[in-house]
Amino acid sequence: MTIDILKKSIRDIYCTPIVQQTAFWSQVKAYQGLIPKAFDYKVKKQEIYTQSEEYSYIDADFLLLERPLDSECCLAYVPYGPEIEPSSEHQGSFLEELSEILRSYLPQNCIAIRYDLNWQSHWCSEEYFDESGIWTGPPDKKYQEFQMNYGTENWNLRKSNSDILPSTTIYLDISQSEEDLLNAMKPKTRYNIRLSERKGVRVVRAGLDKIDIWYQIYKETAMRNGLYVNDIEYFISVLTTRADDTSSPAHVELLLAEAEGEFLAAMFLVISDLRGTYLYGASSSHKRNYMPTYALQWEAVKIAREFGCTEYDMFGVSPGPDRSHPMYGLYQFKTGFGGELYHHLGCWDY
Repeated sequence: MTIDILKKSIRDIYCTPIVQQTAFWSQVKAYQGLIPKAFDYKVKKQEIYTQSEEYSYIDADFLLLERPLDSECCLAYVPYGPEIEPSSEHQGSFLEELSEILRSYLPQNCIAIRYDLNWQSHWCSEEYFDESGIWTGPPDKKYQEFQMNYGTENWNLRKSNSDILPSTTIYLDISQSEEDLLNAMKPKTRYNIRLSERKGVRVVRAGLDKIDIWYQIYKETAMRNGLYVNDIEYFISVLTTRADDTSSPAHVELLLAEAEGEFLAAMFLVISDLRGTYLYGASSSHKRNYMPTYALQWEAVKIAREFGCTEYDMFGVSPGPDRSHPMYGLYQFKTGFGGELYHHLGCWDY
């Protein structure tokens, strides 16, 4: 396999529906102290697609973030990239060659490259689903590594013990009419959307002047669920960054659900190319019976449609209906809106 790589300007990162592979995201992460780098790469189709007989090339790019681990070493991180997905039998050798070429572009104290792969899991064939159609998940890590490293020279790819970005999401096809979208939902979800309307829940599109309201609800949610709490400056950077002078900007909406003069829930919607992504969400413990989160999601879908999006990413659920999984509640909530579960390969270290 021959891959040609060339470092490029961040502002020239290609337009993509994957928020984490945009110039917008590079600016958000630069605020957090990470060092963004962008690369073009070129590879023959025949070398990465098993069925391809074409000798033409694929031209693509990816965003990489250098992240210090301590005073002595750093990690290179590729969030949901590279975007182009080789055939499964070529994925390991592709990542190996890409990593070896990247060595010369990274600091000598970089100990690994972590690829948070958005490629579909190898283990989604029928044999990995039970009789009720529930995904049973991938095999043991040892077997995953054997399959990924098959055909590589160094066998250096290791499955990370945990993923950074969600490894399972739900994609909604929002090119349909609103009526069809509602009909595709579970009856309880449709009912809760209408209940929120009857309760007088109103969704407002807010600006930076309402960031304190978001943060108050967000902190309550994080503490209730035992989650890490980002500082408010991080969310200010997400809301104010646009990257409009680049090839891959994003539009960010802060949405607040309000009833009877009280803010009950909030979320960040990010529009990138033809996809709307539900990036962050929070809800108050008060008046949960008003179903404000259902009103928020339905309004977010409608706003994404206004921007011409054809797809909506619910962004993060448990892999299946496992009540012991920490994201099971999100699975219950988000699957109610319809759509299809998508299982990523997750984080791999070279």
